[in-house]
Amino acid sequence: MFTAAAESFLKQAREIQEEELRRFASRVAALLQGPELGPEAADCLQRLHLTIAATKYPRKLDGEFVELLQTVLCSSKCPEQIQVLCAAILREMSPCNDLILSFWVHPSSTSRRLSGKKSEVSAVGQRIVNVLERRLPEGQSARYLLPVLSNVISLSPESLTEEQTNVVSKKMADWLRYASIQQGVAQPSGGFFSNPRTRQPGPVTEMDGAIATDFFTVLSVGQYYTQDQWLNVQAFSMLRNWLLCYGSKGMDRSVTSMVSTTSTSSRLLPPKERLREKAFEYCQRLIEQSNRRESFSFLKILHGRICGDATYARVLMPIAQFFLNHSKMAAVDSDAIYKHLFTDIPAQLFHNPSLAFEFVQFCKDNSQLFAETSSIFRQSFPNLFKFLAWNSPPLISEFVDLLPFLLDASTAVEIFHLLLDLPCLTAALDVQLRAASDPAVKPATCLEAFRHPLYKNMFQYLLRTKSAPEDAPERLIPLRQLLGSLASSPRVVQCAETVPVLLELFFRVVAEFADGPLINQLVVLLLQRSDQLYEIPAFKDDVYRVLSSQLVVLCKLRPALVVELSTEILEFSGTVTHLPLLQVWAIGEYMSVSYDKRCTVEQINRFFETLEAMLFEITQLRPLASTPSYAPRAISALMATLTKLAARSQDLIPRVSMFLSKMRTFVQSPAVTSVYCEEDLEEILIRATELMNLLKMPSVAQFVFTPPVDVASTRFQREVNDSLPFALRIVTRLLEPTPGFMPG
Repeated sequence: MFTAAAESFLKQAREIQEEELRRFASRVAALLQGPELGPEAADCLQRLHLTIAATKYPRKLDGEFVELLQTVLCSSKCPEQIQVLCAAILREMSPCNDLILSFWVHPSSTSRRLSGKKSEVSAVGQRIVNVLERRLPEGQSARYLLPVLSNVISLSPESLTEEQTNVVSKKMADWLRYASIQQGVAQPSGGFFSNPRTRQPGPVTEMDGAIATDFFTVLSVGQYYTQDQWLNVQAFSMLRNWLLCYGSKGMDRSVTSMVSTTSTSSRLLPPKERLREKAFEYCQRLIEQSNRRESFSFLKILHGRICGDATYARVLMPIAQFFLNHSKMAAVDSDAIYKHLFTDIPAQLFHNPSLAFEFVQFCKDNSQLFAETSSIFRQSFPNLFKFLAWNSPPLISEFVDLLPFLLDASTAVEIFHLLLDLPCLTAALDVQLRAASDPAVKPATCLEAFRHPLYKNMFQYLLRTKSAPEDAPERLIPLRQLLGSLASSPRVVQCAETVPVLLELFFRVVAEFADGPLINQLVVLLLQRSDQLYEIPAFKDDVYRVLSSQLVVLCKLRPALVVELSTEILEFSGTVTHLPLLQVWAIGEYMSVSYDKRCTVEQINRFFETLEAMLFEITQLRPLASTPSYAPRAISALMATLTKLAARSQDLIPRVSMFLSKMRTFVQSPAVTSVYCEEDLEEILIRATELMNLLKMPSVAQFVFTPPVDVASTRFQREVNDSLPFALRIVTRLLEPTPGFMPG
């Protein structure tokens, strides 16, 4: 976007008419033909360039004026600013019949101009070689010619003769090998306070700061550079292209393979062979300069000195980054450095917010490398989650990116438990900090527990620094109860708010690689942990929501799990203290021979009896006893699931029909009407009537509730939460037609 002033200038430039442009060009021409090209000429050229470049369509300039611009551009006496402006205007004019640039060589301008015609390219190459053969005047350098020469050999390698390539090869060999090893002198600014007594230039250095003892290369370091050093850099940049074009013409391959870097008669070799020898020496020198063995030993010594001092924790990350980038190439074992980084730093400094962000960002940036090169990264995830537990809001986006790299089949179960216990981990870290900082203060209950032998092992497991898959998470149940006093802590509440997001991500990632046994294991854990959560009401509600939705996803991934885990699911379905609605849905949906041929009538009957007892307990009316309130959707889901099971084992149909017929009495009871609103009771009664009508036609009920797998995704089977197909309403209307209803 342009500023308002820039928009105004562009608008004025676009509104200039052709006649006005012609008069302005005449004025510029007069200035260009004057004795001196000063600031006024530069200003007018800038305005002319803006006028020509501001429009999408090409502007027309007089042919004589275009020729004048070319003349000024090629003038050796013209200031460089004027030449650049002329070139910019001519570029905007091209392609143009009046625009034909002739080629010549001038050190300060040739690198900006090159034509596509091979004859002219060849002419430029000839002129450049002629200039390189003779001694250049004072103040001029061949460094401006080398980029042009590189373009010439790229466009037309045949433009140079054998004699000319020998000349350039000889020059390049000298530039590569004999550049000065003293730094250049800073150019004086020319100001009033400039000091005429400048310091003598020092020697160039190696990359590690040591004074260079061998010849100059592109890896040599200096504050200022001499002209021959610039030629060295430019010669090396075009060396490969030059050797590919001319290096092997007329040469014996056996000769080039025996080039010796210690040859004392290299000047007696032909120019091309001598260039290859110097190129070989140059590359050897570069390899020597790039050798990192000294850096590895130095950094290991540095790491050993500072790893025990927490004040230098930030320095450990760049050291680890260096080993991560280069240890494989140098065959250096760096596991000890990674182990210290992931074991000690998070455990000791999780409460430092800036370090936490830098550390997690470092892990995120290198997660792919760590996952491929070191097992320590994945094993240390309990330590990494301490950063998130203590600094939840700032780090949630980083952990969303990091979590997929920590997950695999070996860590999925343990990370699942850790995510559910994340608020509990926050509370434990709080207790750990207070126990360390206030040992003399009279401890509260949690502090006493932190030191008590009965709870010490529980704290150690929750605060572990690396993966421990063999330990049982059930041991934390007493600790969750004990840490309940910290459930209202703002830090714990903030941490709890991040868990649902990470849980959803966890299941998305696991679904990509989980096999049957892992999915079965996760379903069992999901049912177990739904009643083993840290006591934060909002946290439990959010986690229930996520776990219920993910149960549906896992069942769709592996429908056979309901049959395979029938014993475990029955165990968790035998209580009404916490009834996952979608667990009931999963039983009704997948306890079918359509999804698993191993499904038996005995299994269906066992599920039926368990769910029947649950629904009976919910709907049983007891005098002088308060009626517990369950969601109408839970009652509807239980009725629908019992009907589904009865449709698959038709001996159960009379029991379900009798039960459903009693629902009218249930919804009309004063004890029930005092708990549920009228709309909820009406919905329960309508659902019971629809199900009862459907069971009057067992064959229809079996098709509706147990369709073939290939049609299970049709419209009749899409209602996930209630498990009641749309077909129920059609059957109800067929059996009990309302006035004016005429089935088509």
